[in-house]
Amino acid sequence: MDPGDPAGPQAGGGLVSAVRRRLHPDPMVRRLAGLTLVNTMGSGLSLSVAVLFFTRVLGLSAGQLGLGLTAAGLCGVVASVPAGRAADRWGARPVLVVLVAAQAVGTAGYTLVHSYPAFVVLACGVSAADRGSAAVRNALYAEVLPPDRRVAGRAYLRVVTNVGLCLGTAVGAIALQVDTRPAYLTAILADAASFVVVAVLFHRLPVLAHAAPVAPPVGPEADGAGRGKRRNPALRDGPFLVVTVLNAVLALQFAVLEVGVPLWIIHDTEAPRITVAGTLIVNTLLVIALQVRATRGTEDRSTAARLCGRGGLLLAASCLVIGLAHGLPAIVAAVVVLGGIALQSLGEVFGQAGGWALSYDLAGERDHGAYQGVYNAGSAAAMMAGPALVSTAVIGFGLAGWVVLGAVLAAAGLAMGPAVRWAGRRGGYAGGR
Repeated sequence: MDPGDPAGPQAGGGLVSAVRRRLHPDPMVRRLAGLTLVNTMGSGLSLSVAVLFFTRVLGLSAGQLGLGLTAAGLCGVVASVPAGRAADRWGARPVLVVLVAAQAVGTAGYTLVHSYPAFVVLACGVSAADRGSAAVRNALYAEVLPPDRRVAGRAYLRVVTNVGLCLGTAVGAIALQVDTRPAYLTAILADAASFVVVAVLFHRLPVLAHAAPVAPPVGPEADGAGRGKRRNPALRDGPFLVVTVLNAVLALQFAVLEVGVPLWIIHDTEAPRITVAGTLIVNTLLVIALQVRATRGTEDRSTAARLCGRGGLLLAASCLVIGLAHGLPAIVAAVVVLGGIALQSLGEVFGQAGGWALSYDLAGERDHGAYQGVYNAGSAAAMMAGPALVSTAVIGFGLAGWVVLGAVLAAAGLAMGPAVRWAGRRGGYAGGR
């Protein structure tokens, strides 16, 4: 194109304007979005090649891989709580830098593994750093974002997460197509490099003045406060623990999407196998389109609890619809399953928005690390146990299994309301007590 052609600058300006319109107006959220995009692109890249890397390059059997990843998942559950407490003691940002750096070292270390025990130890370390960093990252959002912007900010970052995973998976598909040892090693090392970049960016992230820690007490009160600090306040907060457990139950939906639905499509329906990919596409697109909108009104804890209830009911409906795909003709079964996934995606965005709001609201403005550590441990436990639970207790019983799972998810969502009212009767913000 001729540089003097006025269409050139206008076209370029239009593209820039279109991109800018999709950027978040808050500069801090934009910085966090850049971090998230780098991180999730690396994660999408490694997730797409991980199974083949572990089995074909490291030579692990399916049983060895499953056992090792289960042990790693348990380590991730255990690591969440102490990581959150460390964030309260030393600050979320420095703790997060250390944990992300550990992920970089651990991920790169996979390329040097030559024995199964070494793989298990390394996988446990990487999982502990990953789950710990997830808890601390949520606490960091409380430090760098004002209270009225946290949930909406997290929703925006979740949209970026889905975009990053899609881009990383697309790059990973190239490694899968090449299907050589160097290609898989390059993918793993690229993920490790992304952690290094993220650690540097977190180190440079400013912490806002409103997040400055409260000055510690002095004199005789200091001893009592010090003794109290050794006890995790989140573990002594009954309503918050109930909310954590209910959220963990709702988090079983991710095992449904990632494990249950693919198994159901392949073994119990006539739907084409490509429907598995279609379910992930539908879920990703709906989350990207709706997650930010779903956070509106979550500043009020009652509204957040109602969103969780609505999410639970939608998840229950999705289970019923997916279960009904059994015995239907191929195309009809595919349409029914995709319709069920659409309902699941709606339930997901509502449940996630309400859960995020409650995890911050019930903690108040103190001990965010402790509260996010416990909350994240519940989610991590669901992610660890979910695949086995869904593949046996649900898929194994057909439609009845789907109906029971749906009833459990609906009950968990609806129970959020009474749990939040209990928290209100106990004096409101736990973190302020």
